[in-house]
Amino acid sequence: MPSSSSFKEEHILLIVPGSQTTLAQLGLPESFTPARLRISTRMFPAEKKGEWEPLKVRERKVTKTVTTNGTEPTDGDISMGDVNGAEQHEEEETLYEEDPTTDEGAVWPIRDGRVVDWSCFFALLTHVHNTLSPTLHTPVLVVTQPAWTSRDHETLTQFFFEKFKTPAFCIMDAALAACYAFATGTATVVDVGYTKCDVTAVNDFIITEDGRATGMTGCGGDAMTQRLYDLLSAKGFSRDMCEQLKKNSICEILPAGTELPGENQGSQITNPAAAASTGATGDSTGNAPRGPGVDTEVGDEDQDRLKEGEADDGVLDVAGIVASGKTNEFLARKEKEKQDKAAAKKAAGEVAAAAKQARLPNSKRLKASFQYTERRSPDELNANGKRLAEIEAAESKRQKSPDLVTPTSATAEHFDTALARKEERRRHRETFIRRDIEVGAERLQAASGGTLEKIADAIHRSILSVPDHHKRTELWESLIILGNGSKVKGFRDALLGTLNARYLISPSSTTMFTSELPSTFTTPGPTGTNTPLPQSHSSTHHNPSGVNPLLLAATTSHLAPPGQSLHSQFQMQQVYQQQQQRVQQTQMMEQPKHGQTPMNIGVKKMPEYFPEWKEFGTEEASFLGAQVAAKVVFVVDQGASKGFMTRTEYNEMGPPAKFKHYRSLRLFHS
Repeated sequence: MPSSSSFKEEHILLIVPGSQTTLAQLGLPESFTPARLRISTRMFPAEKKGEWEPLKVRERKVTKTVTTNGTEPTDGDISMGDVNGAEQHEEEETLYEEDPTTDEGAVWPIRDGRVVDWSCFFALLTHVHNTLSPTLHTPVLVVTQPAWTSRDHETLTQFFFEKFKTPAFCIMDAALAACYAFATGTATVVDVGYTKCDVTAVNDFIITEDGRATGMTGCGGDAMTQRLYDLLSAKGFSRDMCEQLKKNSICEILPAGTELPGENQGSQITNPAAAASTGATGDSTGNAPRGPGVDTEVGDEDQDRLKEGEADDGVLDVAGIVASGKTNEFLARKEKEKQDKAAAKKAAGEVAAAAKQARLPNSKRLKASFQYTERRSPDELNANGKRLAEIEAAESKRQKSPDLVTPTSATAEHFDTALARKEERRRHRETFIRRDIEVGAERLQAASGGTLEKIADAIHRSILSVPDHHKRTELWESLIILGNGSKVKGFRDALLGTLNARYLISPSSTTMFTSELPSTFTTPGPTGTNTPLPQSHSSTHHNPSGVNPLLLAATTSHLAPPGQSLHSQFQMQQVYQQQQQRVQQTQMMEQPKHGQTPMNIGVKKMPEYFPEWKEFGTEEASFLGAQVAAKVVFVVDQGASKGFMTRTEYNEMGPPAKFKHYRSLRLFHS
């Protein structure tokens, strides 16, 4: 067993691999913070088969001018005496450059929570290890996905011990890490990832394997993007637009049963009085219906005409107009005035409707806009008719880098190197084009494809699979929802609404399981009714329990020791009460407590003593739990609970002997 000074907090290496992003950190800070290293979980095939590169390497052919003196090429300056014999010719040279922005040709080793390419995954772990550069005395803790098998754990253990010679290695399930982050031992962990979702019931730091939902496809963040794309592709939306829309605040998931904006609004009555007289209901913008009276369109026109002092059309001086010979001009002028008034009123109505829509919350607006950021390279802009000179002019305003400042004595090779670097930066530089895009009610239907229902069913099955039915109520009240797929606005509330609608029972329906008889009722009377009988309480025979003394004596007479009798009323009551307590305890142990249907469903909150995580969010809480567990396992506990495997144990027993009981670690019980 390691000594108390074996491992230090600054030497611990944490790795949390995910389907899209891998989190890593070397050392534990004083206050646990989000991961310092975030890299994409993907690698690129190298030129040599079986090897991998962290970035895409591109080949580029360049033409280089070579000056030769006779038959020998010269890299330096040519003297005046050798000018006549010097020759120049062009040669093609292959340059290799890394593209840090593209995912073209990338291999993602983790798919749906499972490792599908171990060679690529090992190359990723090696890249993380080399990036952080830990010492030889660095213990490693890796948080694994719930879908990984025991064989996967053995393969991972063998790789770390044989590749990096780590002194200690620990594997921790992502569901347990989430429980450590929330400082609870019993919870239902719902991890919504990129393409999958995991639901795990943890009872007293023990994972319930039966009924555990691992790697459920079609209910992650990518499924919500696909749903938006299915709804908006006909309107010209690309998948990248739908991905950015999902991450925007106007994309919201509404609770079950909530009407979308625009539904059943055409039949809403905005003016009951006018509806009773004219039958008009008004439109969805809240404009007044047509009809006589106040607050109607006709009534408003009459009021405006009266304010302006105009006469009614029926009492115009027709004879005077005809006699003047300007009848057509008069009629045209009146028609133009009517059209101008109608246009002004329509514009005012549109402005008022827009202002009213702006005051509404996002979930009730008919349409909303978001800013879409499109990434384009200079070559794409030039192909679309954009002038590349404008991009170069914007770049020239920046301060020149030192490698482009050429001294007077520089050779042609120095010029070529500087130009190649400038060209490389120009090729990799991306131009961002931002534009506003308007979206209708489709933005509120990201989870309308059955995502919430599928997750809710998995939660229900996982909790029902817990053998200890007394813990099911606590599991329903301690939901932990995390994962980057749950970042969509309103996801947690919508999931809770779905669970409440499908599985929650109201407290009023539980009265059938409880006794409604008052506690003052006595034993049944001679007539068979449960009518309360009057009790006579004397000072010498006080009976506080209200039980019939004859019945008490009959039921407790066999409890008296041999040769003794229960003459005392107080002793009889004591024995009877003890018997009743034993009966009640037995009934409570045998009663299922209706664990199949919850009476309350709640979400667990993360402790507030981690200030860095308040603004960051709880979606990556597994990394916080990994920090807490690493400190307890490697620093505080020092292997007393066998929470990690040492290199000596690995050399003696091999990978199959690793962590036989790491799932049942009860770190918070110490």
